[in-house]
Amino acid sequence: MRGDGDGWVFDPDGSRYWGRHGAAGLLLRARRADGVAVVLLQHRAVWSHQGGTWALPGGARDSHESVVDTAIREADEEAGIGHHDLAVRLEVVTAETASGWTYTTVIADVESPLATVANGESTELRWVPTADVDSLPLHPGFARSWATLRAHLDALA
Repeated sequence: MRGDGDGWVFDPDGSRYWGRHGAAGLLLRARRADGVAVVLLQHRAVWSHQGGTWALPGGARDSHESVVDTAIREADEEAGIGHHDLAVRLEVVTAETASGWTYTTVIADVESPLATVANGESTELRWVPTADVDSLPLHPGFARSWATLRAHLDALA
């Protein structure tokens, strides 16, 4: 059922995580015309959870969705990226909590950086060179997973 994943999951220590069935995000990568590897990042709207930070387009998983379906749907909603434009390469569980909640990052490729259209959850969408990602104020969850994700990107190169 569409939207049945919206809601918070609480860990025994009171920590909360968005997505009743977990969550997923899309790490979309491309090469610019000059050969530099870039990834699509979202500057989260101030009103959102951990607003003002940079992360991946992503969100709550509905009960009927795979993590790939969730990541692509969310990227389409938040950045205007359609599934026909990308090739999924890998799924990586980048967070798992005591409650069983998980966040899965789906890594996908496009031939070149695509035009994006931000919705109200973003203040900006930007293709960022992978070498520059660490210089941005990252969402804490994305910051914790970036080294692992970067290693996967390097291995897929």
